[in-house]
Amino acid sequence: MNTLLAHLQAEAACIEEFLGVLDREAKAMSGAVFTDLAAIAGQKTRLLDRMAELDQQREALQTALGFEPGRAGADAAAAAGGADMQKAWSELLVLAVEARSHNMRNGSMVYAHLDFTQQALHFLQASAQLFYGPDGVRKTQTGSGTRLAAG
Repeated sequence: MNTLLAHLQAEAACIEEFLGVLDREAKAMSGAVFTDLAAIAGQKTRLLDRMAELDQQREALQTALGFEPGRAGADAAAAAGGADMQKAWSELLVLAVEARSHNMRNGSMVYAHLDFTQQALHFLQASAQLFYGPDGVRKTQTGSGTRLAAG
C-alpha cells in the first residue's frame, strides 16, 4: 500500500506541474505573447503523456493489490489504505478537477482568439473588395478604377 501512496503523490505532483503550465499558457494568451505558445504546447503534451502513463501504472498497482481498475477500484484502494491514502486520493481528485477546469478555460481562450482573428480577416477581405481590385486599382461606384500608383 505504501507504493500506491507514493504513486498517488507522484501523480499529484505531475498534475500540479501541469497546472503551472496551464497558468503560463493563459498568461501568454491574455498578454498576447503568442510566440511562447509552441514551447508551452510541447510541455503540455509531455505532461499529458506522463499523466496517462501514471494513470496506467496506478491501475496496475490497484489490480496487483486486488482492486479492480478504474475509479471504483481506486476509491476502494484508498478506503482500504487508511487516512493518508484517502487524503492523497482526495487531493489527487481535486487537482484533476482543477486541471480540467483550467484546460477548458484555456481552450475557451483559444477559441475566442480564433473567432476574433477570423472575424477580422472576414472584415478585411470584405472591405478590401469594396475599395481595391486585385491589380491595386481603387474601384469607384460605377466599377471603373483610378490608378493609385503607376507600375
